[in-house]
Amino acid sequence: MKIIIGSDHAGVSYKKAIVALLESKGINVQDIGPFTENSVHYPEYAHAVAFELLHTDEESLGIVLCGSGNGINMTVNKHQAVRSALCWNAEIASLARQHNDANILSLPARFVSEKEALEIVEAFLAAEFEGGRHATRVDMIPIQDIEIDE
Repeated sequence: MKIIIGSDHAGVSYKKAIVALLESKGINVQDIGPFTENSVHYPEYAHAVAFELLHTDEESLGIVLCGSGNGINMTVNKHQAVRSALCWNAEIASLARQHNDANILSLPARFVSEKEALEIVEAFLAAEFEGGRHATRVDMIPIQDIEIDE
């Protein structure tokens, strides 16, 4: 498995801790940056993570961080095959993988502790997509013409 990770300046310190955790587990990590806390534009890093995720030959997941987690999450979700979930606790992270087949985890660096962020990452990686009725719904996520069942 490969994890592609990127952030804005608000997520740099948590990103370093997450990379260290993943590498301690023997997980291949591609850190897109940034590597300092100098102000940057989160869309640049979000697009880079999404592009790498969608163009890698390995089974991979992504992790993105910004202050609220919202801006970077919105940006990666502009990529058609990305299903990024903004998660602020471990249970939501597990459900994002189990029910929504999320392939990117978005973290709000200014609203969770580093310890919580690491727990959320662990939960996200430990969970697996359940398929079944959830697969039907995930297949409906890409833009398409659908009729609503009443």
